Amino acid sequence: MNNLQELTDDAYWMRQALAAAQEAGARGEVPVGAVVVRQGQLIATGSNAPIAGHDPTAHAEIAALRAAALKLGNYRLDDCELYVTLEPCAMCAGAMLHARLKRVVFGAPDPRTGAAGSVLNLFAEPQLNHQTQLAGGVLAPECGAMLREFFRPKRSNPSPLREDALRTPDTAFAALPGYSWHPHYVSNLPSLAGLRMHYVDEGEKSAPRTWLCLHGNPSWSYLYRHMIAVFAAAGDRVVAPDMPGFGKSDKPKRESAHNFVWHRQVLLELIERLDLKNIILVVQDWGGLLGLTLPMAAPDRYKGLLVMNTMLGTANAPLSPGVMEWRRMCANKPAFDIGRLLARSTPQLSAQERKAYEAPFPDSGYRAATRAFPAMVPESVDEEAAVISRVARQYWSHQWTGQSLMVVGGQDPVIGIAEMQALRADIQGCPAPWVIEHAGHFVPELGKPIAERALDYFEKN
Repeated sequence: MNNLQELTDDAYWMRQALAAAQEAGARGEVPVGAVVVRQGQLIATGSNAPIAGHDPTAHAEIAALRAAALKLGNYRLDDCELYVTLEPCAMCAGAMLHARLKRVVFGAPDPRTGAAGSVLNLFAEPQLNHQTQLAGGVLAPECGAMLREFFRPKRSNPSPLREDALRTPDTAFAALPGYSWHPHYVSNLPSLAGLRMHYVDEGEKSAPRTWLCLHGNPSWSYLYRHMIAVFAAAGDRVVAPDMPGFGKSDKPKRESAHNFVWHRQVLLELIERLDLKNIILVVQDWGGLLGLTLPMAAPDRYKGLLVMNTMLGTANAPLSPGVMEWRRMCANKPAFDIGRLLARSTPQLSAQERKAYEAPFPDSGYRAATRAFPAMVPESVDEEAAVISRVARQYWSHQWTGQSLMVVGGQDPVIGIAEMQALRADIQGCPAPWVIEHAGHFVPELGKPIAERALDYFEKN
């Protein structure tokens, strides 16, 4: 084969690898693709899947090697060539050498982890018992452009961040319907380690009551816009934070960054920093899983509880079918349409309001938190989150002396009436819930009548 023919064939097969890379990018994975070719025939294709598979080895090259070995019935791929859009890392280079590939061709160089010449060159190591031919730079501009385009929105942050976090551009939150609150930010809480956290803070700091509104997954403080307006108009203070990974707060890139204990500690530190007092705790979904563990740390700060479709993660009983189905759905469809999900529960939402719920997440790279939270609900009694939640249950059952109001969306398939009645039994003095039969999971979307009833209830009590 002459050099021109070889270059032409290399470009052809690299374009096949680029097509696989494009599929990975569409799934929210880093767009890297690979193909294995034997005697001019396509044997196998692979694309990046570490995020979806929770598998650090699920690189495109590894997927292609595994598929090729299965097809050929041999883990040795002696007469095969592998094409990959990004210079292989040390792990993949080692696998290629073990596979006894005839030749490896890559597109864009990787100056950080490349093991084919950029950082080191395993293929040129004379002490290894196999040497594989190597060619780099094939369609490098196209391969590099795909990677740069994927990471471009993640690197458009208006101010510097840690390398492992993203910041949604402010333009994403322009002109959101019903949400005109002035943003407040804090970045020097110890647990934030430099991340920036956003919160709404309306009303006077000296107000007689402070409504602390904690959202769940995949919502953000936008969920409470109707209630914020009512509470603030009554002369009260309202604080509604966006948990890290949500809303206007910074978003760690990796799912492993999110865990129960860290999010709880961030909230505890925010409450201390703002010195919130006379708090009426308002919780829904994960706002309750986390929020219901907060008052026991500083009981004197709290005077009331407004609780909506949530639970305590004690792990004393199996998770409900609804919670398990939600987890399965999130695992199988990690890029689910957030606006559509909200609309299913709250059909009165306008198209603009649905888009507002999607605003914090310009692409799937921003959605590590929405992927991580479903799996964070503790299942084992030994998990630290479960231990904390059981201590919280003891607090609510035996030490809580404030007033409580429970509101339940009757059509919630995840945390419904039965689960809320069980939670009510754990809250000392909690009266029978107000069940809104037509409401779904995101009860605060019906915020105005709920807020008005809460104002009246806590005023009288």
